[in-house]
Amino acid sequence: MWSAMDHAKVAGEVVDAVGGVSNISAAAHCATRLRLVIADESKINQQALDDNDDLKGTFAAGGMFQIIVGPGDVDQVYAHMVADHGVREVSKDEAKEEAEAGGNLFSRFIKMIADIFVPILPALIAGGLLMALHSVLTAEGLFGEKSVVQMYSWLSDYDALINLVSSAAFASLPVLVGFSAAKRFGGNTYLGAAMGAAMVSPSLLSAYSMTDAAAAAKYWAYTDQSSVWNLFGLEVTKVGYQAMVIPTLVVTWIMCLIEKSLHKVLKGTADFLLTPLITLLITGFLAFVVVGPVTRELSNYLTYGVNWLYTSLGLFGGLIFGFFYSAIVVTGLHQSFPAIEIPLLPANGGVGDFIFPIASMANVAQGAAALAVFFKTRDAKLKGLAGAGGVSAVFGITEPAIFGVNLRLRWPFFIAMGASAIGSAGVALLNVRGQALGAAGFVGFVSIIPKSIPAYLALEVLVFVLSFGATLGYALTRGKVDMGGRSSAPAASAPAGAVGAPAPVRRPDDRGCSRCPRPGLRRRFL
Repeated sequence: MWSAMDHAKVAGEVVDAVGGVSNISAAAHCATRLRLVIADESKINQQALDDNDDLKGTFAAGGMFQIIVGPGDVDQVYAHMVADHGVREVSKDEAKEEAEAGGNLFSRFIKMIADIFVPILPALIAGGLLMALHSVLTAEGLFGEKSVVQMYSWLSDYDALINLVSSAAFASLPVLVGFSAAKRFGGNTYLGAAMGAAMVSPSLLSAYSMTDAAAAAKYWAYTDQSSVWNLFGLEVTKVGYQAMVIPTLVVTWIMCLIEKSLHKVLKGTADFLLTPLITLLITGFLAFVVVGPVTRELSNYLTYGVNWLYTSLGLFGGLIFGFFYSAIVVTGLHQSFPAIEIPLLPANGGVGDFIFPIASMANVAQGAAALAVFFKTRDAKLKGLAGAGGVSAVFGITEPAIFGVNLRLRWPFFIAMGASAIGSAGVALLNVRGQALGAAGFVGFVSIIPKSIPAYLALEVLVFVLSFGATLGYALTRGKVDMGGRSSAPAASAPAGAVGAPAPVRRPDDRGCSRCPRPGLRRRFL
């Protein structure tokens, strides 16, 4: 039977559950959610919020604690919080600014990287999957001695078109990053895209060709052009920045600083005509003469360094990285990984992406642990979360499993970390590498270098069995204690530290959708 929500009552319950008015620095709302800037998140009574039938859920994102109330009710609850309890009212933009200012420098940097890359991840993932499909169609030895295209020649033109479309996002990556970064830095997005387009102009030697000195020399001899510009007494190589992230980010940031400075000086028609002109002119020279060459080298050293660290430690390096990957997801640090992964892809002249298969091991492990909770728990709400979260995690979206189930129950999360470590050690031992970005889970095999697909799938199955079995086994050792924190016997009670005892801990920052943009809630692109 339907009953109207008591908005005043819910407002009071929310204020009490988050630690009182003094713990709410600012509050705003959107169409369905309360957005609260919390002073001390350790004072939040998460259990009270979870048990409130009028609330649809909670999560933390962008430095704000967000409570899902629902359309038609959220504005009424918000009004009572402001009027009845004296909660400070601000706009959504003001709340966002306060939340961002509250974090430390490191967390703000990670959030900046996430804000730039999350919008363009769909294009990268789609391009990566198409690139993987092209590799499957052209790989010899995968389905026989010949490739699929060789066996069925009528597929060759279809494959050629797939290859063309698949490379678009990566070949034009500075355009995408320039647009997204300009939006994040408060500049004109189209100027950012234009600057990115200049960095991959067809009149420049492709960065891919620079990995082969002979090919570069042949190119310049064929075009009968000089390979350098003579600018300000310097010889500047005419080379593009295909698939390079760090140079584009720095160039776009400088461009936005110049643009905003000019907006303050120039007004009216002069601003409209001269600001874009001067911005692109100055940024263009800085990009190719100073910023680009320096950041190109920094980007190369960063990529080489991470790859060297992984390869030099071998099996031990894979084990450590795999163990901590899910914890990295919780912090949101994984959102910066695409900047390292993209140069490692074979299409960009790299030796293959080792981060992608390790991320897949971690995701499948977390999904398997959540599914074990699904089979063991008798709590209907937890069972629903665990089932949906577990299935989505094994296909690459870990947010529901990590934040909704495993972290709350603690041990499933830790067990999954251990299983991921074992699988990732296998990844390092067998040198399993990705050839494209994609959904990091069971379906991620299409993004793996073809010769490593069998090993990848075997390791995924191993990780799933280990995580699922260990989580279920641990739960069974708790006797009659239910995974939801209840006992199947009326007189029993969940012991402290039991798998199923939801601890009164704060909800971690919800930026952890691993490798995929957060559907509805978010990142991770988790």
